[in-house]
Amino acid sequence: MDTQNLRAFLLVAESGSFSEAAKKLHLTQPAVSKRVAQLEAQLNVSLFDRIGRRISITEAGEALLPHARAVHLELQAAQQSVRDLAGEVRGRLRLATSHHIGLHRLPPLLSFFSKAYPAVQLDIDFMDSEQAYKLTLQGEIELAVVTLAPSPVINVITRPIWLDPLDFMVQEGTQLTQKKTLGLKELSQHPAILPALNTYTGQIVKSLFEQRNLPMQIAITTNYLETIRMMASVGLGWTVLPRSMRDPSLATLPIRDARIERTLGAIHHEGRSLSRAAQAFIEALESFEGGVKD
Repeated sequence: MDTQNLRAFLLVAESGSFSEAAKKLHLTQPAVSKRVAQLEAQLNVSLFDRIGRRISITEAGEALLPHARAVHLELQAAQQSVRDLAGEVRGRLRLATSHHIGLHRLPPLLSFFSKAYPAVQLDIDFMDSEQAYKLTLQGEIELAVVTLAPSPVINVITRPIWLDPLDFMVQEGTQLTQKKTLGLKELSQHPAILPALNTYTGQIVKSLFEQRNLPMQIAITTNYLETIRMMASVGLGWTVLPRSMRDPSLATLPIRDARIERTLGAIHHEGRSLSRAAQAFIEALESFEGGVKD
């Protein structure tokens, strides 16, 4: 099988679009279509159904997909092994991170790393942690520093770096701040502004209330913690945020029956051979922060 044809198939399958695959391959759309057609001819099957402008992967395509991903990862590992023979830590490191970690945790480390390894070209993509997991599984990202999933994800190696305490917060001076202690049941009767419930942080909060069979009055959800902080600070509801994000406009609520936290760390695909640049970044991350801590 031609590896270029397999790569074209893989990108079409993952993006759901011949044009998007063409952009990533720096090819024309007809050239990508030709590569997929050649692969279909070789296998004597249809890999995609094409109905109008919509495409969907066929049963044969679904069967081929995991093998195409495995081949792509093996080729990346082979290329990296050859490059690493040069000795010096150099090359391009594609790193994904969340906006929160990129703003509040990584700047000192990035400054240190760029000075220690000037031959490494850092290519940083900011995205939700959940998207970083997805792209890591697809082999598109070598290393990510994100909020770790609440439960293990198959084929992903995690390296915990920071324990990130989460606090219940509300606008300073509101009625809730007058109470010396609060329970989750009482809090559930007030509107909440929370991270989207499909995010890892949102899942942690949702699970906490579900375990106690308590409803939540969710007024607003968003993936952006800075936006949540702003909306809570103007009195639109209580929220849950990393302790490090509290500012004078917000008060920490004394919740007596809950203590929650999340773990931040590095992830990579277990089937991928990490470049020397990625290994150096992980070593710097672990030594710079001293491992997991409160």
